[in-house]
Amino acid sequence: MPFSRLAPLTLAAFFALYIIWGSTYLAIRIGVESWPPLMMAGTRFLLAGGIVLAYLRWRRVAWPDARQLRGAAILGVLMPAVGNGLVTMAEREVSSGVAALVVATVPLFTLLFARLFGHKSRALEWAGMLLGVFGIVLLNLGSSLRASPEGAVLLVLASAGWALGSAWSKHLAQPPGAMGSAWTMIFGGLALLASSFAIGERLTAWPGAAGWGALLYLTVFGSMIAYSAYLYLLRTVSAAAATSYAYVNPVIAVLLGVLFLGEHVGLQEMLAMVVIVAAVLLISWRR
Repeated sequence: MPFSRLAPLTLAAFFALYIIWGSTYLAIRIGVESWPPLMMAGTRFLLAGGIVLAYLRWRRVAWPDARQLRGAAILGVLMPAVGNGLVTMAEREVSSGVAALVVATVPLFTLLFARLFGHKSRALEWAGMLLGVFGIVLLNLGSSLRASPEGAVLLVLASAGWALGSAWSKHLAQPPGAMGSAWTMIFGGLALLASSFAIGERLTAWPGAAGWGALLYLTVFGSMIAYSAYLYLLRTVSAAAATSYAYVNPVIAVLLGVLFLGEHVGLQEMLAMVVIVAAVLLISWRR
């Protein structure tokens, strides 16, 4: 469907995914300078989900049933906890732009997991999958990920977890509307904070203004607005359209990283970005 025919709320949701989510990689990179990664990610999602839930209860929105809460818990573990938590951990060692390039492979993993739920892949989708794998290999041969194999593994696992949640979301009972966003973020935040405690994360010093600013930005814009917009799009448009943010986020993240953090993205990483975005376009192509 052309963008001109989309409802205003759907257009706003796409804007949140394309632009705001592209900027969260910069905010995460700034935040992990002051915060332990899982602690920051867990605090971000628990705060965002708690605020949204408090507002909904104030508006007397109905409480979800046990089956819907179970679906929200599954998505919370797979998407905010695994998907975002591992990205946050990886950005201690990997630049924000390169992290976004790896996460751009989410639609490739989504296509793979969608087959578990009965989706039959077309020839173009398989071509896109193979091209995407080539892009990942090319990216890992670049200096950024070669210097941090641990970061590369974390980012691939994060992409796979997020993609599994995206593919599964259409087959899980979930609380309707914003209530689903709130509970998914709450469960994800709890899982992240439990993981933070389990691995012994501790604040070595009180975060400064930049650290608190990054947490605030990620809570309000990255979670309350952009993540809720993503769950809304998963319910209202195709999974391929909902994950189309992967075309734009790497470009936004790379530009912001270069402008504000002085990050360097080499020719090989730029070539990998072109290959990965082309692969995502192939698997999302419609006749």
